[in-house]
Amino acid sequence: MRYLPLTDTDRSEMLAKVGASSIDDLFVDVPEEARLSGPIHGLPLHASEMAVEKHMRRLSKKNLAAADAPFFLGAGAYRHHVPASVDHIIQRGEFLTAYTPYQPEIAQGTLQMLFEFQTQVARLYGCAVANASMYDGSTACWEAVAMASRIARGKRSKVVLSGALHPHYAEVVKTMAKFTKDEIADAKPVMQGSPDNEGLIARIDDNTSCVVVQYPDILGRIPDLAEIAEAAHDKGALLIAVNTEPVALGAIKSPGELGADIVVGEGQSIGVGLQFGGPYLGLFAVRDPKHVRQMPGRLCGETVDAEGKRGFVLTLSTREQHIRREKATSNICTNSGLCALAFSVHMTLLGEKGLRQLAAENHRLACLAADRLASVPGVSVLNDGFFNEFTVMLDRNAREVVRELADRRVLAGVSLGRLYPQADDLAGGLLVAVTETTTEEDIETLGTMLREVLS
Repeated sequence: MRYLPLTDTDRSEMLAKVGASSIDDLFVDVPEEARLSGPIHGLPLHASEMAVEKHMRRLSKKNLAAADAPFFLGAGAYRHHVPASVDHIIQRGEFLTAYTPYQPEIAQGTLQMLFEFQTQVARLYGCAVANASMYDGSTACWEAVAMASRIARGKRSKVVLSGALHPHYAEVVKTMAKFTKDEIADAKPVMQGSPDNEGLIARIDDNTSCVVVQYPDILGRIPDLAEIAEAAHDKGALLIAVNTEPVALGAIKSPGELGADIVVGEGQSIGVGLQFGGPYLGLFAVRDPKHVRQMPGRLCGETVDAEGKRGFVLTLSTREQHIRREKATSNICTNSGLCALAFSVHMTLLGEKGLRQLAAENHRLACLAADRLASVPGVSVLNDGFFNEFTVMLDRNAREVVRELADRRVLAGVSLGRLYPQADDLAGGLLVAVTETTTEEDIETLGTMLREVLS
């Protein structure tokens, strides 16, 4: 009775109190077709806690963990080494149990951490101001679109999405846009060595509020943000740059430096780990301080107390975001504080020099992998350029190849058929990611096994 502490008598008394004859009466507002007609097929009705633990342990042994095989998956979630000191610090009680820092006099540690985090993100993105983080990269992307619409004051409604924006990010934007007046102009990725900047620029018009471009893009290519920014600004639109791999910014120019007005992305790569897909960390920054009051989320600032000592406060945390939802810039109610702390600790340990060295090693290994795979018959590398992720085209369905390689204990990458299940012309595409956790032996194993499967 650990999870069902009420007796039948307790339930009967509660139902009588609310005037219901049975549990089913509580769900009369749920359409009949949406209700289960019986127990879930295949799910046992009851088992002891020990039996469930044994069953789940048996199931877990069927998994192939990222650390137990050559691992080349990416597409927005990357396996990097997280130092043990990161986990040690985030598990300290004063951080682990801390929540929203409403009372600055007793939350100086949390506020200072968020202030330092914002500084790191702003420098990484080449922007003036960053907020105290968001849910994840995809929701941060939508928040940037919504912010651009607020800045346009309803005079522009078109949102141009690059065809090479991560399809999951694009789906989040399109889902949220159902509740706004934004018109989403989407596209499929153009399968060529370099990004289709010309095609993207041609879709920008006088009704465009913002242009959303991933950097590097979903195929691993690196678009010319400066060219796109100039074209967007000529039409009075904002450029939103999306970065899913922050380690790349240790090797390539920051989006803000290239003219992006709003820069968002996923911070998972630094300090957070794969974690079965979440929780992750949304990064958000703006290049021009004049836009700061349209930013979603919280913003921590530095001040002095009554004695003139350095202190930290929530500088922007408008009351509308807490008690008047219809007036809020955003209804996101958390800033993934523990993940932000992990990011900040790891970034502090790396420093600028360490980040650049880490990026260089990622790129070096990715180049080795691209060369090795290009030597396999039936494989061609699509990209003209990349950071640590690139696309290869196979002469077979990539989803089938990935499955066969997984059966051989090689996690080869993410098939484009999985990301774009309705696009038959992308079925042969395979997205391969390489990080510092990949060894040269892993690369050789992938090349050998891929040759065997394709032959």
